[in-house]
Amino acid sequence: MKVRVLGCSGGIGGRNLRTTSLLVDGDVLIDTGTGLVDLSLDELAAIDHIFITHSHFDHIAALPLMIDSVADLRDAPITLHGSAATLAAIRAHIFNGAIWPDFSEIALRGCKVMKCEPISVGQRIALGNGRGISAVPAEHTVPTVGYRLDSGNASLVFTGDTTINDPFWPLMNRIANLRYLLIETAFSNRGEALARASKHLCPRLLSGELAKLAVPAEIFVTHLKPGQADVITGELEELAESPRLGLLQNGQVFEF
Repeated sequence: MKVRVLGCSGGIGGRNLRTTSLLVDGDVLIDTGTGLVDLSLDELAAIDHIFITHSHFDHIAALPLMIDSVADLRDAPITLHGSAATLAAIRAHIFNGAIWPDFSEIALRGCKVMKCEPISVGQRIALGNGRGISAVPAEHTVPTVGYRLDSGNASLVFTGDTTINDPFWPLMNRIANLRYLLIETAFSNRGEALARASKHLCPRLLSGELAKLAVPAEIFVTHLKPGQADVITGELEELAESPRLGLLQNGQVFEF
């Protein structure tokens, strides 16, 4: 599998800052943040599946425009996956006819433009060619999941937005082929109170979480808030885990 990071920032405010979106093998997306806008129309039209972690705007900002842009270019619906609560929120507040048309009710050339399929924690969806994606637990202010991508040879796990999350780590420790872990850290340690209130991580909380990981993996930190990115980076470098931590970068590619 090949994963390209289209966006990994916790906000905007710079030419290279794009919010969360990961492109998998050219036909699958995880989240549809502002990183999605850098894809060409042909690249957008090739996407068959979109997996949403949760309904917060930085993770779905480009979704309505993407669906509209490719509606007349495809012969099959795009499948939108997420928890039942996430899909309900997106339909109620985005694809509601007031903010944007409900493309799950619009048909072109005899088929709907978009269809919604809920996914539950632990459920695996086959993507063809031996590939699979599974929902993993996350802890956030709204219903949220992370995702495990499994090529058969190795796995990459993306936590989505999360905070202290005890159910997550036993699952990670049972993944024999875990190679990459992408984990959020939105705030600096000085913002720990806000991190806790908004159910995000800061470097101090991240260190406590990583102590629960008992299997080897390359770890990359994502979702840094732009105004705190430099401070967060410095604090991450001071962690005991620093040698095994990297910062996720826009444009970064993982092959596994």
